[in-house]
Amino acid sequence: MTVSTNLQGSFPPLVTPFRDGEVDLAAYRALATHVIDGGSHGIVVNGTTAEPTTLTIEERISLVKTAVEVSAGRVPVVAATGGQNFRESLALCQGAEAAGADALMIVTPYFIKPPVRGMVEYYRSLAEQTSLPILIYHIPGRSGVSLPPSAIAEIKRRVPSLVGVKHASTDLAFVTETLALCGSDFRIFVGLEELSFPMMAIGAAGLMNAAGNLLPKQISALASAALAGDMAEARRLHFELFEINQAIFWDTNPIPMKYMMRRLGILPANEHRLPMVPASPELEQRLDALLERLELVD
Repeated sequence: MTVSTNLQGSFPPLVTPFRDGEVDLAAYRALATHVIDGGSHGIVVNGTTAEPTTLTIEERISLVKTAVEVSAGRVPVVAATGGQNFRESLALCQGAEAAGADALMIVTPYFIKPPVRGMVEYYRSLAEQTSLPILIYHIPGRSGVSLPPSAIAEIKRRVPSLVGVKHASTDLAFVTETLALCGSDFRIFVGLEELSFPMMAIGAAGLMNAAGNLLPKQISALASAALAGDMAEARRLHFELFEINQAIFWDTNPIPMKYMMRRLGILPANEHRLPMVPASPELEQRLDALLERLELVD
């Protein structure tokens, strides 16, 4: 596998199905199959959409093993391995590598708000313990930590295995400046659905969007069109997907997503672990009306 040819396109971050409080691996296998058969170029395990902070280390590694088994080499599997502290992240990185993941995505250390020099050392130290390519997961709205492009460039200078960033922010200038500092082959993945087309138009390599769980064919088509330079088709798909992309954030992700997936028969249940909860009756009605109007359900 070469990073330049395989880490691009649509990589949906899979949700975690639960049944009676436990991870439902059978439903997870079916979901991974659905997403891959739908044309996705890869999959992300244990991303934000997977509710990873409600999972144990053992459960997260088990999900990576399951995804690798389902993929069977057809598409790359990116494992999100960021944790509450360095030792937890290291255990997740090593567990994911042993399970057969193709790349690691490590969220910026959250809540603690470390200085940039601390984050440089954090990524450098983790990279020394794995042979896999690494992506930084940059999601300031959830982590409370914002890395400027200059910091990304410094980490890249110190960490040769750093190949990209998942950028979940409305800051479009970040994409241009990061690519200018890190080179056009540096992989930036879009983490906010509504900015899929704009960020790809200025050089992002692909999408890591929750909507890929629901409509993998359309999301992967948008990514493929943008990569091929067919901006008219990518723009058309952008507007076709716009309402669904908005609906994902009518409540905390993945609450609306899991409800819509159950309505479409992709998941057997829209169960969560506390403090996450299923959609309220009012949200269910709003989502039902949207799905019916878009003719996704009868």
